[in-house]
Amino acid sequence: MKNDHRPVNVNPSDLAAFAWPVSALASITHRIAGVILFVGIAFGLFALDTSLSSEEGFQTLKDMIRHPFGMFVTWGLLSALGYHFVAGIKHLLLDMEIADTKEGSAFAAKTTILCGVILVFLAAVWVIQG
Repeated sequence: MKNDHRPVNVNPSDLAAFAWPVSALASITHRIAGVILFVGIAFGLFALDTSLSSEEGFQTLKDMIRHPFGMFVTWGLLSALGYHFVAGIKHLLLDMEIADTKEGSAFAAKTTILCGVILVFLAAVWVIQG
């Protein structure tokens, strides 16, 4: 029997069992936050159009945002924006060759995730109090 050392195809279910490095998790969540923001542009344009259409439209938008689902969407977009901003700064620092070693990248990723969690919490407090 021949000894075959070719790579094995990975199934999507295998990805959950893989031990992802923290820098990879930070990078992937940065991309996910970017996609959420891209989709959120549609909500933002809808909100702008509704709020500027008339006084009734503005009141309708306020009521929609104060609804629990509207608060959830607002929190989600603010959370994505906050994390994407922090992770973008991390990527800019990496582009300037700051923390581009394996250890530095791990520290930067952990710092990014910590700052992101803080911003997500602050966004929740702001939306709930708002």
